[in-house]
Amino acid sequence: MAKTALFVTCIVDMVFPDTGEATLEILEKAGVRAEFPEGQTCCGQPAFNSGFQEDARDVARQFIRTFAGYDHIVTPSGSCAAMVRHYYPELFAHDSLRDQALHVAAHTWELSEYLVDVLGITDLGTTLPKPMRAVIHDACHGMRGLGISQQPRTLLSHVRNLELGVLNGHDQCCGFGGLFAVKMSDISGAMLNDKLANITTSDADFVITSDCSCLMHMNGGLSRRNSPKRVVHLAEVLAGRVAA
Repeated sequence: MAKTALFVTCIVDMVFPDTGEATLEILEKAGVRAEFPEGQTCCGQPAFNSGFQEDARDVARQFIRTFAGYDHIVTPSGSCAAMVRHYYPELFAHDSLRDQALHVAAHTWELSEYLVDVLGITDLGTTLPKPMRAVIHDACHGMRGLGISQQPRTLLSHVRNLELGVLNGHDQCCGFGGLFAVKMSDISGAMLNDKLANITTSDADFVITSDCSCLMHMNGGLSRRNSPKRVVHLAEVLAGRVAA
């Protein structure tokens, strides 16, 4: 049996623990006994995106040492998965940890692609407490970095009591982009306003996304507008944790 680990990510650990619990619940439902290595920390993406490659490498070394012994590393974040898969080979191309870095890069998966593409699971047997309608926001790193688009839709199409609609501009960035929202706040805010306009005019009860960073950014904007609509993580929907 493959040895599988859950990489929960910083933002899930510190801000959205329910998403981490839902992810573990889903994996158990799929027959996967995922371990949670307590030595896990950040993947190094914030430092890497800021141009501090040495600092990013230092943080990534801890990730590699923690996860190198696993056959699969699963995370509820396309952003973090893209960092490990695409940039660890670059960061450690001339490092003693090169082989281990290549191993974790090749075996790190975002949750929906792991379920659909690796395990071949499309139906988790989930039923929501009442009929609800939702739309999907495609997070940039997952969609553009990992090619994740159909996998969440495939899983959600089998959730009972859930009707999926189409969000105008579903593939447009919400404006977060990590440090982008801090360094270029005016542009980020304008992009967020476009996204919120599409959300508020949709007839959906809620919005689904696969990255908590997008979720946090959009929910912050919706809250400031006193909108009743909210964005929820894919894992919580697949686990049936949507309030009636």
